[in-house]
Amino acid sequence: MFGRAKRLVFGKRHDLTDSRVFSHLSVFAFLAWVGLGADGLSSSSYGPEEAYRTLGEHTYLAVPLALLVMATVFIISACYSRIIERFPHGGGGYLVATALLGERAGVVSGSALLVDYILTITVSIAAAGDALFSFMPPGWQGTKLPVEAGLILGLITINIRGVKESILILLPVFLLFLATHAVLVIGGVLACAPALPSVTTQVTGGFHSGLATLGLGGMFFLFIHAYSLGGGTYTGIEAVSNGLPIMREPRVQTAQRTMIYMALSLAITASGLLFCYLLFRVQISPDKTLNAVLAERVMGGLPFGGLLVILTLFSEGALLVVAAQAGFIDGPRVLANMAIDSWMPRRFATLSERLTTRDGVLLMGLAAMATLLYSHGDVRRLVVMYSINVFLTFSLSMLSMSRWHFGQRRTGKPWKRRFLLFVVGLLFCATILALTTVEKFTEGGWLTLLVTALLVALCFIVRHHYAAMNARLAKLFQSLVDMPQAVVGPPPPLDREKPTAVVMVGGYSGLGIHSTLTLMRMFPGQFKNIVFVSAGVVDSAALREEDPLARLRKATEENLARYVKLANDQGFASTYRMTFGTDVISELEQLCLSVGREFHPATFFAGQLVFQRERWYQPILHNETAFAVQKRLHFAGHTMVILPARVP
Repeated sequence: MFGRAKRLVFGKRHDLTDSRVFSHLSVFAFLAWVGLGADGLSSSSYGPEEAYRTLGEHTYLAVPLALLVMATVFIISACYSRIIERFPHGGGGYLVATALLGERAGVVSGSALLVDYILTITVSIAAAGDALFSFMPPGWQGTKLPVEAGLILGLITINIRGVKESILILLPVFLLFLATHAVLVIGGVLACAPALPSVTTQVTGGFHSGLATLGLGGMFFLFIHAYSLGGGTYTGIEAVSNGLPIMREPRVQTAQRTMIYMALSLAITASGLLFCYLLFRVQISPDKTLNAVLAERVMGGLPFGGLLVILTLFSEGALLVVAAQAGFIDGPRVLANMAIDSWMPRRFATLSERLTTRDGVLLMGLAAMATLLYSHGDVRRLVVMYSINVFLTFSLSMLSMSRWHFGQRRTGKPWKRRFLLFVVGLLFCATILALTTVEKFTEGGWLTLLVTALLVALCFIVRHHYAAMNARLAKLFQSLVDMPQAVVGPPPPLDREKPTAVVMVGGYSGLGIHSTLTLMRMFPGQFKNIVFVSAGVVDSAALREEDPLARLRKATEENLARYVKLANDQGFASTYRMTFGTDVISELEQLCLSVGREFHPATFFAGQLVFQRERWYQPILHNETAFAVQKRLHFAGHTMVILPARVP
């Protein structure tokens, strides 16, 4: 019953032996726009509002601000389209900075991205709550925070099911947002078309009045200040370059098409909303968002206007929930890339039976939940925290690509146009980063920088631990890997009715060799056969390949063949068995039970690192597969012996 309930909630496991499974999991450009582009498009719900609020009474500046917003969207999108070409396997800001500026810059960018995606989830859900409760009775405000927490739990559940499934579930919401906001923006502009000459006169008069009261310098500073604090408008643009692994082949073209969809939809919606705020002289309301006020002004007098307003605000709030998808899709991927490079615990690169990085999804969701509760869902405060890390990553990516293109000047390849593109992008991003950090340092900016710095420090601690452990293990097992093989003649034939030792191994390493030689020494003459078993694990690194299962099968067979030769050289009949999956413990259990039925009697062996001083964090950083499999085999009535490899 529990198994059926689990499959109902989280979906069925994927069959890795089906060659079509990886292509079925990929998405084409339109679905990628829904899953990743929604993050960028939804930022129009809070980015333009923050910029317009900052203008105060100088709303005439909304016209050039709308034009600059549109230009910025296109410039940053064009930059990331070029980054997709340069890094066709994805990774976004983390891989860009690592490859072009070095590992230290990479870990800073990766840590900033992780905090960014946690805040992506939090700010999207908090803004969704604001939009949804804008048309609800004031007495319901007390339930807003629990509802937002429930939405995060729901997103955790559907993202554990799989990326494509979660996108399809949320597709209708995305389409409803496009339809209602097209009516809002286009309808708003058309409704005010007769009044455009008077609006032009009003804007011109506002400029002259502003010059008289603020001066040119003061007006420019106010304009740049509003532009910077509206930086939340651009926060989702990088999501596409991070999400390349889920794109359908050809990945680069699919991702670039997705980027075009995102850029056009975001530029038109964000700049259109700013222009409509000005046209309808929208005033700030304590209980409603500016978009809610605008929707009432534009649609209130239409047939079924009240229903249209509710649908518009509902679609806005629901799309913000969809936008949180980017945090659940890209955050775990960045975490997995950093785990592969040993900056994070390696378990974050592990996939679940649904081919999702389950541990990463859980971590991102729980961290977002904690941030939501800490901030009480205050969107304006969250957007500040959010924007700082987004533009830190943007700036590092622009700097990386500017440096790389400048280095191409001696190769004879065209470089000037793209170099100029990334320099302009760097100027925009660095300006927004600097002004936002300075202006909002005491309003939450310091906390973002502190958390990011602590995360960077944690990454260096984890990396140092793995490096030190690898050096100790290499020294411990060096003599075993390099030992000469003693050939005693042709190996005897297998006899499935004679005592058999079944040895669980991973790659051909010192631990596996140590386990094999230890059982020979501890049980002399007792076993006639040795069967090596291995579970090839499809993880996030494997999914970078075109045909991950074929590559994994070849590597696993080569390693097992070396173990068989080792046993043959010691005079044992030997063979191997292998399986593939995402959960190494379950796969090894089923494989061992199968081998136990084939060879009888069979005794199972596995090596396990045993530390002289056990630390609380070691189970997090190192797996304890042998102990977990031993419990399952003991329960099934089999004997399993753990051979310790002592690490001083």
